[in-house]
Amino acid sequence: MTLLTRAEEISDVAFGFMGSKALFAALHHGVFTALSGQSLTAEQAGAATGLHPERARTLLTALAALGLVSVEGECFANAPAAEAFLVKGAKHDFGDYLRLQVDRQMYPLLDQIEKALDNTLPEEATASYADWFSDPGEAELYSASQHSGSLGPARSLARSVDLSEARQLLDVGGGTGAFAITLCQAWPELEVTIVDFPNVAALGTAYVKQAGLDDRIHYAPGDALQADWPQAQDAILMSYLFSGVPGEAHDGLLSRAYQHLSPGGRLMIHDFVVKSDRTGPKLAALWQLQHTAFTPEARSLDDAWLDAALGNAGFAEASVETMIPGMTMLAQGVRPM
Repeated sequence: MTLLTRAEEISDVAFGFMGSKALFAALHHGVFTALSGQSLTAEQAGAATGLHPERARTLLTALAALGLVSVEGECFANAPAAEAFLVKGAKHDFGDYLRLQVDRQMYPLLDQIEKALDNTLPEEATASYADWFSDPGEAELYSASQHSGSLGPARSLARSVDLSEARQLLDVGGGTGAFAITLCQAWPELEVTIVDFPNVAALGTAYVKQAGLDDRIHYAPGDALQADWPQAQDAILMSYLFSGVPGEAHDGLLSRAYQHLSPGGRLMIHDFVVKSDRTGPKLAALWQLQHTAFTPEARSLDDAWLDAALGNAGFAEASVETMIPGMTMLAQGVRPM
């Protein structure tokens, strides 16, 4: 590898934020939706999105360089991934998750990362999800976008586990119910209790009712670390919870899960998890760093630690496997009979 190649690799990392902002700008202006199913010139794309033709051309060129659109002659078209995931209303659309939560909320909080790392965050800084979600507006924006972003992982989880014998599931930090709704649709005998902040629960109730599942999915509003949990659960799910709370809370969460599961009950932990050798996956590692910006006491979760922690808490059949390739893992354990 030449010195120039190494410099290019560093530049790719250093200027990656520019690519992110190109993606977010395209989502905000509906570029991928305008291109859906057709090829457009920069002038046509500009007319469809309200952008000046030359600015549309500049943005489309950046998207082409990123591989998000293709170019043929003077015309631009969505790449397959953009068509599948970034077009408004597409089956697998998670553009709102990127456009609203990641761009509008996560990016500004990354300005805190240096002070979070050296533990000098000012008192007025956002230092936890509880701080963040005490603002109804922030809770609504986050929850609506997270719901969109969680539907795909929820479908993956439904394919990865067998809950045919489960009747009661506790979803700790379950947000607006994307996982609960998807699992109830997959397993008609399942009923779910979701524990999450009151502002989130109020929003989630509407999603649950819209799905026609308000008779099977119920909220217990409160902070997941402090609220009462129902006993005798057949399964407990914690998705994106471990990365959003202080690392010192993990052992307590595992202990509470064990106590609130029926014998034979299953604990599922879905989160951003890296390999124990600390070489990645890259996206999981970056998400962990992003969480540190507003949860300075967060733990950098790795698969070996999770496996051992499940065993130390008394769980049998512990496993940690990839769920979203390159990003998340699913840890499981069963309370012995």
